[in-house]
Amino acid sequence: MVKNYLCPLMESFEELNVSRQLLNAIEDLGFKKPTPIQEEAYPVVMSGTNIVGIAQTGTGKTLAYMLPILQEIKFSKDYKPTVIILVPTRELVVQVVEQIELFTKYMSTRVLGVFGGVNIKTQMGVLTQGVDIVVGTPGRLYDLAINRSLLLQNVKKLVIDEVDVMLDLGFRFQLNNIFELLPTKRQNIMFSATMTNDVEILINDNFIDPKQIAIALSGTPLDNISQSKYPVENFYTKVNLLIHLLKDKETYTKILVFIDSKKNADRLFEALEQDFWNELGVIHSNKSQNNRMATIERFNDNNSRILIATDVIARGLDLDDISHVFNFDTPKFPENYMHRIGRTGRAEKKGESVLFYTENEEKWTTSIEELMDYIIPPNDFPNEVVISKQLTLDEQPRILENNLLKKTTRVAGPSFHEKKDKNKKTTNVGGGQKIKLKKAKKYKKPITRGSKQMNQKKRK
Repeated sequence: MVKNYLCPLMESFEELNVSRQLLNAIEDLGFKKPTPIQEEAYPVVMSGTNIVGIAQTGTGKTLAYMLPILQEIKFSKDYKPTVIILVPTRELVVQVVEQIELFTKYMSTRVLGVFGGVNIKTQMGVLTQGVDIVVGTPGRLYDLAINRSLLLQNVKKLVIDEVDVMLDLGFRFQLNNIFELLPTKRQNIMFSATMTNDVEILINDNFIDPKQIAIALSGTPLDNISQSKYPVENFYTKVNLLIHLLKDKETYTKILVFIDSKKNADRLFEALEQDFWNELGVIHSNKSQNNRMATIERFNDNNSRILIATDVIARGLDLDDISHVFNFDTPKFPENYMHRIGRTGRAEKKGESVLFYTENEEKWTTSIEELMDYIIPPNDFPNEVVISKQLTLDEQPRILENNLLKKTTRVAGPSFHEKKDKNKKTTNVGGGQKIKLKKAKKYKKPITRGSKQMNQKKRK
């Protein structure tokens, strides 16, 4: 059964009967009352039932599954973990670990984050000292389990967060391998922003009768996010429009710019660098781990105002106080638009989303509006913004010339002359065979001498 709640019913976390240690940590974080997904998921997770939570970005999914887990977790000196949390990216591992450490401020809970790109021996050393909760990417967690550094016999709860992104990144094989290593008797807790076909298959193959909870379904625009759109000619005209808008620093105080690819993210960064070099950052999967972490930290600390990011990297990241999300391109999948705009307007704050779309992207804009059942209000294109004639390689028209499609034929030039008759050959004859032919013609003999047995018979 799927339930859809759009507003919280409880007035405080005390109504959930959580421990005083957790309540104190929650109060320190400034949380007043549970969000709908937190309120609805808490009793289901506490019951031990398998659960699939569908809630869009910004609705408090991390605390929704961690609050009941931490309520049940017991102090232990055992070095084997009882909770495994899988997330798709290294940045999310770091973020979830940091959040758990804040939630367990008044508890004795050991948490470790594991991910690739760093020395595995360091993580192996921490595991030998004992942990209660391991947060990791599927690849590195599987590697640690295979080399027996991470022992999974005591795992009681498995959490898979942002599972739709995980499947998009191709982690299905690693997930299936991890399922085989885990105890059969465990609680499965899965959270996703969208219910795709791949997610359904994963659920049906691995989860037994999970309870599904849907809160603020994808396609439901958040009331505290205002949306607008600009029709734009091409990539570099989008650049000109973005520069024009971002010069208003009082309105556009903290900006997240989404873009479709790593190549275009770097291209946009270079185009904006001259005007905003000291307040600009970019993250995508080709950047080193240290670079990505430093860029996010700089943005969250308000040392930079503008962050350019691709969808996969920024999905699920807890980026603070974003005033505006710019969709520099129109997402091909409407659900991705919902994830993007969910980066602003978090914790019931107001936010704004701006969409740039070209004529070729108009069909995707229409799909987004159909999903939301809402027409994004259009803005007039500013007269002072220059319409660029420069086109990217992808935007340039592709012309196939007819003569390239036809088979070329050679035309005799002035130096061409016909061969003499004696030089013309109907077949290609080798040097040794040529000599035999000449001898046969001159002496009227067969080309070959015959077999050894035939020659012996003739002699007799």
